Amino acid sequence: MKNQNTILIVEDDAEIARSTARFLTDAGHRVIQAGDARAMDRALRDAKVDMILLDLMLPGEDGLSICRRLRSSHAIPIIMLTALGEEMDRVVGLELGADDYLAKPFSPRELLARIRAVLRRGADRQEGQVIEAKQISFAGWQLDPVTRQLRSPDGVRVVLTGAEFDLLAVFCERSRRVLTRDQLLDFTQGRNAGPFDRSIDTLVSRIRHKIERDPRDPEFIVTVRLGGYMFTPEVTSS
Repeated sequence: MKNQNTILIVEDDAEIARSTARFLTDAGHRVIQAGDARAMDRALRDAKVDMILLDLMLPGEDGLSICRRLRSSHAIPIIMLTALGEEMDRVVGLELGADDYLAKPFSPRELLARIRAVLRRGADRQEGQVIEAKQISFAGWQLDPVTRQLRSPDGVRVVLTGAEFDLLAVFCERSRRVLTRDQLLDFTQGRNAGPFDRSIDTLVSRIRHKIERDPRDPEFIVTVRLGGYMFTPEVTSS
């Protein structure tokens, strides 16, 4: 992983923001701080951000709303920062597109390890370790591993997070095969998987909402009882 990644801390607790910023700066990262959604939006307009540390409880627009909004147009990795007892909110955050979460109070070293793991997965994806650089097609959809973009049969770009793209790519590579959750985890994250990274079901649900006509009755990603999942379309590459 290269140093000098730019990390945006969105946190209204000034002391937590300052101490976290100092630690990450000492670790070789460039850090930008924002105390609310408006300051975050300004920072995103003014700088290229590699990762966002997003507090759940913020004045004005809260972290869940911000995460939902960002995921409609950005694929920037997001680590959600939550209070210890907010397990349901953490789950919702992951469903909305956060890449990981960390409960407060957290160890700075654990935070750094989470950041490195998420950024490392992104670097691995850019090196083409998930799929070969071929145009992938299924049922009129186009998946481009070079630009990491998905386009609908109508040509409309559909925003995917890095984790969503990787999982869909794995499904395309192994179309019409039953894949267990452990296999999917290994194919997408391997040794970088953390204790909460076994959230394949959450990722599948997010992808279904983006590509299925009816996510409640999926045609493309079907659940196999006592097995896992199967991607049913015929897939071609060029």
